[in-house]
Amino acid sequence: MAAEVEDTYAEAFRSLYAEVLITARDRRWLDHAVSSATGNASSTIMCDCEAGLDRYVGPGGDQSFPTPDNRPGALIQFHVPRFRKDRVTALERSLLVRLSQNVLTCPTARAFSLMETPDWLPIGRKIAYFGDRHQFKDERNGRKVWVIPILGGEFWLDRRFGYSDGLMGGNLWLMGDSVDSALLAAERGHEAAMKIPDVICPFPGGLAGSGSKAGSSYKFTIASTFAEFCPTLRDKMGAACKLPPGVNSVMEIILNGKNLQTLVKATQAAIEAARSTPGLLLVSAGNYGGRLGKSFIYLDPNKQPDTTG
Repeated sequence: MAAEVEDTYAEAFRSLYAEVLITARDRRWLDHAVSSATGNASSTIMCDCEAGLDRYVGPGGDQSFPTPDNRPGALIQFHVPRFRKDRVTALERSLLVRLSQNVLTCPTARAFSLMETPDWLPIGRKIAYFGDRHQFKDERNGRKVWVIPILGGEFWLDRRFGYSDGLMGGNLWLMGDSVDSALLAAERGHEAAMKIPDVICPFPGGLAGSGSKAGSSYKFTIASTFAEFCPTLRDKMGAACKLPPGVNSVMEIILNGKNLQTLVKATQAAIEAARSTPGLLLVSAGNYGGRLGKSFIYLDPNKQPDTTG
Protein backbone atom coordinates (compact mmCIF):
# COMPACT_ATOMS: atom_id res chain seq x y z
CA MET A 1 0.00 0.00 0.00
CA ALA A 2 1.42 3.37 -1.05
CA ALA A 3 1.94 6.09 1.54
CA GLU A 4 -0.27 9.15 1.55
CA VAL A 5 1.15 12.21 -0.23
CA GLU A 6 0.20 15.37 1.63
CA ASP A 7 -1.46 18.19 -0.28
CA THR A 8 1.35 20.72 0.22
CA TYR A 9 4.39 22.18 -1.49
CA ALA A 10 8.12 22.68 -1.04
CA GLU A 11 9.27 26.28 -1.08
CA ALA A 12 12.41 26.86 -3.15
CA PHE A 13 14.32 30.14 -3.24
CA ARG A 14 16.56 31.73 -5.83
CA SER A 15 20.30 31.18 -5.96
CA LEU A 16 23.33 32.05 -8.00
CA TYR A 17 25.01 28.89 -9.15
CA ALA A 18 28.01 27.80 -11.14
CA GLU A 19 28.38 24.48 -12.89
CA VAL A 20 31.87 23.03 -13.09
CA LEU A 21 33.06 20.02 -15.06
CA ILE A 22 35.89 18.12 -13.40
CA THR A 23 37.81 15.48 -15.33
CA ALA A 24 40.53 13.06 -14.26
CA ARG A 25 42.55 10.14 -15.57
CA ASP A 26 40.12 7.59 -14.13
CA ARG A 27 37.02 7.27 -11.96
CA ARG A 28 39.02 6.76 -8.78
CA TRP A 29 40.73 10.15 -8.96
CA LEU A 30 37.63 11.80 -10.36
CA ASP A 31 35.68 10.70 -7.29
CA HIS A 32 38.41 12.01 -4.99
CA ALA A 33 38.24 15.41 -6.70
CA VAL A 34 34.45 15.57 -6.58
CA SER A 35 34.29 14.48 -2.94
CA SER A 36 36.87 17.05 -1.87
CA ALA A 37 35.45 19.92 -3.94
CA THR A 38 31.92 19.39 -2.61
CA GLY A 39 32.88 18.72 1.02
CA ASN A 40 31.38 20.76 3.88
CA ALA A 41 28.79 22.22 1.50
CA SER A 42 25.50 20.81 2.77
CA SER A 43 23.64 23.81 4.11
CA THR A 44 23.73 27.52 3.45
CA ILE A 45 23.04 28.00 7.17
CA MET A 46 26.76 27.75 7.97
CA CYS A 47 28.59 26.48 4.87
CA ASP A 48 30.08 28.89 2.33
CA CYS A 49 27.91 27.32 -0.38
CA GLU A 50 25.81 24.27 -1.17
CA ALA A 51 27.49 21.92 -3.63
CA GLY A 52 27.02 18.46 -5.00
CA LEU A 53 27.35 16.04 -7.90
CA ASP A 54 24.89 16.35 -10.77
CA ARG A 55 26.03 13.41 -12.91
CA TYR A 56 28.98 11.61 -14.46
CA VAL A 57 29.69 12.36 -18.11
CA GLY A 58 32.07 11.24 -20.84
CA PRO A 59 33.72 7.80 -20.67
CA GLY A 60 31.98 5.73 -18.00
CA GLY A 61 29.15 8.24 -17.67
CA ASP A 62 26.59 10.00 -19.86
CA GLN A 63 27.99 9.29 -23.32
CA SER A 64 25.84 12.02 -24.87
CA PHE A 65 27.87 14.57 -22.92
CA PRO A 66 31.50 14.34 -24.12
CA THR A 67 34.27 15.95 -22.07
CA PRO A 68 36.74 18.43 -23.63
CA ASP A 69 39.72 16.14 -22.97
CA ASN A 70 37.91 12.84 -23.61
CA ARG A 71 38.42 11.67 -20.01
CA PRO A 72 35.92 10.62 -17.32
CA GLY A 73 34.10 13.69 -16.04
CA ALA A 74 31.64 14.84 -13.41
CA LEU A 75 29.33 17.85 -13.42
CA ILE A 76 29.03 19.56 -10.05
CA GLN A 77 27.05 22.60 -8.96
CA PHE A 78 27.85 25.33 -6.44
CA HIS A 79 24.96 27.44 -5.07
CA VAL A 80 24.75 30.54 -2.87
CA PRO A 81 21.43 32.21 -1.94
CA ARG A 82 20.52 35.13 -4.13
CA PHE A 83 19.24 37.05 -1.09
CA ARG A 84 22.82 37.47 0.11
CA LYS A 85 24.04 41.00 -0.65
CA ASP A 86 27.52 39.65 -1.35
CA ARG A 87 26.23 36.76 -3.49
CA VAL A 88 28.61 37.24 -6.44
CA THR A 89 31.62 37.67 -4.17
CA ALA A 90 30.53 34.68 -2.09
CA LEU A 91 30.17 32.44 -5.15
CA GLU A 92 33.53 33.54 -6.49
CA ARG A 93 35.20 32.87 -3.16
CA SER A 94 33.65 29.40 -2.95
CA LEU A 95 34.81 28.50 -6.45
CA LEU A 96 38.26 29.93 -5.91
CA VAL A 97 38.83 28.07 -2.64
CA ARG A 98 37.33 24.77 -3.68
CA LEU A 99 38.88 24.52 -7.15
CA SER A 100 42.32 25.63 -5.98
CA GLN A 101 42.51 23.62 -2.78
CA ASN A 102 40.62 20.49 -3.81
CA VAL A 103 40.83 20.12 -7.60
CA LEU A 104 44.24 21.62 -8.35
CA THR A 105 45.69 19.39 -5.64
CA CYS A 106 43.99 16.20 -6.82
CA PRO A 107 46.28 14.07 -9.05
CA THR A 108 45.39 14.22 -12.78
CA ALA A 109 42.33 16.48 -12.27
CA ARG A 110 41.27 19.41 -14.48
CA ALA A 111 38.41 21.92 -14.30
CA PHE A 112 36.19 23.42 -17.00
CA SER A 113 33.20 25.73 -17.18
CA LEU A 114 30.58 24.83 -19.78
CA MET A 115 27.97 27.46 -18.85
CA GLU A 116 27.35 29.81 -21.76
CA THR A 117 26.28 32.87 -19.80
CA PRO A 118 27.06 36.60 -20.02
CA ASP A 119 28.14 36.56 -16.38
CA TRP A 120 31.49 35.03 -15.51
CA LEU A 121 34.25 35.04 -12.91
CA PRO A 122 38.04 35.11 -13.60
CA ILE A 123 38.67 31.97 -11.58
CA GLY A 124 41.28 30.59 -13.97
CA ARG A 125 43.46 33.69 -13.83
CA LYS A 126 43.30 33.88 -10.04
CA ILE A 127 44.18 30.22 -9.51
CA ALA A 128 46.97 30.53 -12.10
CA TYR A 129 48.93 32.80 -9.74
CA PHE A 130 49.88 29.60 -7.94
CA GLY A 131 52.26 29.09 -10.85
CA ASP A 132 54.57 31.80 -9.45
CA ARG A 133 55.13 33.40 -12.90
CA HIS A 134 55.61 30.00 -14.56
CA GLN A 135 51.93 29.79 -15.48
CA PHE A 136 50.92 30.51 -19.07
CA LYS A 137 47.91 30.83 -21.34
CA ASP A 138 47.38 28.18 -23.96
CA GLU A 139 44.74 26.53 -26.12
CA ARG A 140 44.13 22.88 -25.29
CA ASN A 141 41.53 20.73 -27.03
CA GLY A 142 40.06 23.87 -28.56
CA ARG A 143 39.64 25.64 -25.18
CA LYS A 144 41.39 28.73 -23.88
CA VAL A 145 42.99 27.68 -20.61
CA TRP A 146 45.56 28.58 -18.00
CA VAL A 147 48.32 26.01 -17.58
CA ILE A 148 50.09 25.69 -14.22
CA PRO A 149 53.24 23.57 -13.83
CA ILE A 150 52.80 21.27 -10.81
CA LEU A 151 54.77 18.39 -9.30
CA GLY A 152 52.54 15.87 -11.07
CA GLY A 153 53.01 17.51 -14.47
CA GLU A 154 50.52 20.22 -15.44
CA PHE A 155 47.17 21.42 -14.17
CA TRP A 156 44.96 23.28 -16.56
CA LEU A 157 41.60 24.94 -16.24
CA ASP A 158 39.36 27.30 -18.17
CA ARG A 159 40.08 31.00 -17.88
CA ARG A 160 36.47 32.02 -17.17
CA PHE A 161 33.76 30.31 -15.14
CA GLY A 162 30.17 31.31 -15.84
CA TYR A 163 27.31 31.60 -13.39
CA SER A 164 23.56 32.07 -13.58
CA ASP A 165 20.31 32.03 -11.60
CA GLY A 166 19.30 28.73 -10.05
CA LEU A 167 17.10 27.41 -7.26
CA MET A 168 17.78 26.07 -3.77
CA GLY A 169 15.63 24.50 -1.09
CA GLY A 170 13.43 22.02 -2.89
CA ASN A 171 12.64 19.29 -0.38
CA LEU A 172 10.68 16.18 0.52
CA TRP A 173 9.92 14.79 3.97
CA LEU A 174 9.62 11.01 4.22
CA MET A 175 7.78 10.04 7.41
CA GLY A 176 8.08 6.43 8.51
CA ASP A 177 7.08 4.17 11.37
CA SER A 178 10.80 3.62 12.09
CA VAL A 179 14.22 4.95 11.21
CA ASP A 180 14.68 2.04 8.82
CA SER A 181 11.50 2.70 6.85
CA ALA A 182 12.03 6.47 6.63
CA LEU A 183 15.65 6.03 5.60
CA LEU A 184 14.91 3.39 2.97
CA ALA A 185 12.19 5.57 1.46
CA ALA A 186 14.54 8.56 1.38
CA GLU A 187 17.31 6.49 -0.21
CA ARG A 188 14.93 5.32 -2.91
CA GLY A 189 13.70 8.86 -3.50
CA HIS A 190 17.20 10.27 -3.67
CA GLU A 191 18.32 7.64 -6.16
CA ALA A 192 15.39 8.48 -8.44
CA ALA A 193 15.88 12.24 -8.14
CA MET A 194 19.53 11.95 -9.12
CA LYS A 195 18.53 10.39 -12.44
CA ILE A 196 17.14 13.79 -13.47
CA PRO A 197 19.88 15.92 -15.06
CA ASP A 198 20.79 19.34 -13.61
CA VAL A 199 19.85 18.49 -10.01
CA ILE A 200 22.04 18.08 -6.93
CA CYS A 201 21.28 16.86 -3.40
CA PRO A 202 23.94 18.58 -1.28
CA PHE A 203 23.49 16.87 2.10
CA PRO A 204 25.43 13.73 3.19
CA GLY A 205 24.36 10.87 0.95
CA GLY A 206 21.75 13.25 -0.47
CA LEU A 207 19.73 13.17 2.77
CA ALA A 208 19.23 15.21 5.92
CA GLY A 209 18.25 13.52 9.16
CA SER A 210 18.05 16.84 11.00
CA GLY A 211 15.71 19.15 9.12
CA SER A 212 15.74 22.73 10.39
CA LYS A 213 13.40 25.66 10.71
CA ALA A 214 14.24 29.34 10.40
CA GLY A 215 14.88 31.07 13.71
CA SER A 216 15.88 29.94 17.18
CA SER A 217 15.39 30.77 20.83
CA TYR A 218 19.08 31.66 20.80
CA LYS A 219 19.87 35.03 19.21
CA PHE A 220 23.25 33.92 17.88
CA THR A 221 21.90 31.28 15.46
CA ILE A 222 19.56 31.70 12.49
CA ALA A 223 18.13 28.16 12.43
CA SER A 224 17.28 25.35 14.80
CA THR A 225 15.81 21.87 14.99
CA PHE A 226 12.23 21.57 13.76
CA ALA A 227 10.95 20.59 17.20
CA GLU A 228 7.35 20.21 16.08
CA PHE A 229 8.41 17.28 13.87
CA CYS A 230 10.91 15.57 16.22
CA PRO A 231 9.48 12.17 17.26
CA THR A 232 11.22 12.12 20.65
CA LEU A 233 9.62 15.47 21.53
CA ARG A 234 6.07 14.30 20.83
CA ASP A 235 5.02 14.21 24.50
CA LYS A 236 6.93 17.35 25.42
CA MET A 237 5.44 19.39 22.54
CA GLY A 238 1.89 18.25 23.27
CA ALA A 239 -0.64 19.99 21.04
CA ALA A 240 2.17 21.80 19.19
CA CYS A 241 3.47 18.48 17.79
CA LYS A 242 2.72 18.21 14.06
CA LEU A 243 3.67 14.59 13.53
CA PRO A 244 0.95 12.21 12.34
CA PRO A 245 0.24 9.24 14.64
CA GLY A 246 2.66 6.36 14.23
CA VAL A 247 5.49 8.41 12.72
CA ASN A 248 8.75 7.68 14.54
CA SER A 249 11.30 9.06 12.07
CA VAL A 250 11.46 11.75 9.40
CA MET A 251 14.12 11.91 6.67
CA GLU A 252 14.48 14.80 4.28
CA ILE A 253 15.72 15.10 0.70
CA ILE A 254 16.94 18.59 -0.24
CA LEU A 255 17.19 19.47 -3.92
CA ASN A 256 18.97 22.33 -5.68
CA GLY A 257 19.04 22.77 -9.41
CA LYS A 258 19.05 24.68 -12.63
CA ASN A 259 15.41 25.80 -12.66
CA LEU A 260 11.92 25.08 -11.33
CA GLN A 261 11.03 22.64 -14.09
CA THR A 262 14.04 20.51 -13.22
CA LEU A 263 13.21 20.44 -9.50
CA VAL A 264 9.59 19.55 -10.23
CA LYS A 265 10.69 16.54 -12.31
CA ALA A 266 13.12 15.39 -9.64
CA THR A 267 10.54 15.78 -6.89
CA GLN A 268 7.93 13.72 -8.72
CA ALA A 269 10.50 11.04 -9.54
CA ALA A 270 11.45 10.84 -5.86
CA ILE A 271 7.83 10.58 -4.71
CA GLU A 272 7.07 7.81 -7.18
CA ALA A 273 10.14 5.82 -6.13
CA ALA A 274 9.64 6.25 -2.38
CA ARG A 275 5.94 6.07 -1.63
CA SER A 276 5.53 2.29 -1.78
CA THR A 277 8.28 1.68 0.78
CA PRO A 278 7.01 -0.59 3.58
CA GLY A 279 6.47 1.39 6.76
CA LEU A 280 6.37 4.77 5.02
CA LEU A 281 3.29 6.60 6.32
CA LEU A 282 3.39 10.05 4.73
CA VAL A 283 5.24 12.06 2.09
CA SER A 284 5.30 15.77 2.87
CA ALA A 285 7.47 18.86 2.42
CA GLY A 286 8.60 21.93 4.31
CA ASN A 287 7.58 25.48 3.56
CA TYR A 288 7.25 28.85 5.25
CA GLY A 289 4.07 30.04 3.58
CA GLY A 290 5.99 31.82 0.84
CA ARG A 291 8.11 33.90 3.22
CA LEU A 292 11.39 32.28 2.16
CA GLY A 293 11.01 31.66 -1.57
CA LYS A 294 8.50 32.25 -4.34
CA SER A 295 9.07 29.04 -6.31
CA PHE A 296 6.60 26.40 -5.14
CA ILE A 297 7.02 22.71 -5.92
CA TYR A 298 3.64 21.04 -5.37
CA LEU A 299 3.60 17.41 -4.34
CA ASP A 300 0.34 16.99 -6.27
CA PRO A 301 1.45 17.31 -9.92
CA ASN A 302 -2.06 18.39 -10.93
CA LYS A 303 -1.63 21.57 -8.91
CA GLN A 304 1.75 22.51 -10.38
CA PRO A 305 1.56 25.53 -12.69
CA ASP A 306 3.21 25.18 -16.08
CA THR A 307 6.96 25.48 -15.62
CA THR A 308 7.98 25.21 -19.27
CA GLY A 309 7.37 28.84 -20.15
